[in-house]
Amino acid sequence: MNVITNPQDREITAQDGKLGLIDKIEYENGKKILPPVRIGDTVEVHYLIREGEKERIQLFIGQVIAIKGRGIRQNITVRRMVQGEGVERIFLMHSPRVHDVTVTRRGDVRRSKLYYLRDRVGKSTRVKEKLGEKARRDKAKEQEVRSAMAAAGDEASSEEEAVNV
Repeated sequence: MNVITNPQDREITAQDGKLGLIDKIEYENGKKILPPVRIGDTVEVHYLIREGEKERIQLFIGQVIAIKGRGIRQNITVRRMVQGEGVERIFLMHSPRVHDVTVTRRGDVRRSKLYYLRDRVGKSTRVKEKLGEKARRDKAKEQEVRSAMAAAGDEASSEEEAVNV
């Protein structure tokens, strides 16, 4: 579970300098809880797209081949095949346009970047699935994160109602 720690729990001193201020700004502007996404996972990314005056949520389903950055700068690269062509898209995890990231299948890989999948075609692009006790533990963690995200959403909506009154 990726939880951003709250720098407001302690006083920012001169020793913290600019980095302390940056941490504070990142905490205020970033999402508080992120879904536990790992390399090799198959994910559904729900993201907001704008077509003219309308906005709608679109799904991008594929494998996570890279995770880069930490904190508010964290992004994932998701790859999928469309009509025989590989399509990759980079999503900023803290972007307001990314509404939800759902893990549909846990991958079991031993690399931090799966760029070698770009050169492969057909069945050789498959990644082993995590099974057994590891998968159950991961699923339990994800359920915990989802409930925390739902609770955080309920708190945010109640705060908005209090402000609007």
